[in-house]
Amino acid sequence: MFHMLTCFDLKPKHSIEEFQKSLAHYTAHMQELDLIEGHSSIGLRQSDTILDTDDERKQKYFMIMHFRDREQSDNAVAYIKNLEEPSKSLHTNAYSKTQNLIFISWEDIE
Repeated sequence: MFHMLTCFDLKPKHSIEEFQKSLAHYTAHMQELDLIEGHSSIGLRQSDTILDTDDERKQKYFMIMHFRDREQSDNAVAYIKNLEEPSKSLHTNAYSKTQNLIFISWEDIE
């Protein structure tokens, strides 16, 4: 599988529940088009433990999107870049609630 980790903070006027709801709508749409396998639950960072050694990034939340393979991920990105509806509105509705986004991608070694 191919994955994308997203580390982020919420904009001050938004709640994690709002983001979760809009992300669920966006992910469901992308799944209908076979452009994503799904996403993890949203995690709350625990930076006050010795197990968290990343001093460069201070984002409070994270989640992982899962793709069948790199091709599915690339197709999803191409679809988003086309700015067609309803993808444009669903994507914007979810990610407009966030700030300080960092993305990291990897593919599982089998």
